[in-house]
Amino acid sequence: MSQTEVVFSGFGGQGALFAGQVLAEAALLEDRHVTWLPSYGPEMRGGTAHCIVIVADGPIGSPIVQRPRAVIALNRPSLTKYEPLVAVGGCLVINTSLVPDRPTRTDVTLVDVPATETAEELGSVRLTNIVALGALLATLPVVGLQATKQALAAKVAKAAPDLAQANQSALQAGFAWAEKLRSATSYAVPRENQYGD
Repeated sequence: MSQTEVVFSGFGGQGALFAGQVLAEAALLEDRHVTWLPSYGPEMRGGTAHCIVIVADGPIGSPIVQRPRAVIALNRPSLTKYEPLVAVGGCLVINTSLVPDRPTRTDVTLVDVPATETAEELGSVRLTNIVALGALLATLPVVGLQATKQALAAKVAKAAPDLAQANQSALQAGFAWAEKLRSATSYAVPRENQYGD
């Protein structure tokens, strides 16, 4: 059975949990098995918020994961916490706008994306999480881009209808950035983990 685990992590307010929900709901649109496990608590006071999303082709034994296949680190504390935990051969998406440090891992695919800068160019720093999500999907297509666009549209219609088009642009911008990066560096992920359109 194919299964992919993704951790979204950032400061409270950066939208890590929201981005995880979008991925989870996109997986449901594709009739996949999925779990979404958020973490609440200290992050509400400025610490690190995170959620774990697991997408699989069959039943998922546990929503907890020790070695995630992918991590999106939206800030420096998230990189510090999760870089050591990414599975060998996995994917680490780093928001270089807030994380100037270079990771020490050489056994994972690194995706550097200036997510906050890109979000600001699109009109709102609130789009940072969606830029990073787009970069992940271009590198490790856990779910298809079309399903993600649909899930995002549905979520944003409820949460922030004024940012509907901007969110779609953010997803596409992150995807395009990582595609360009992938072409330049010629990295690839194993075929069994690819679920593109």
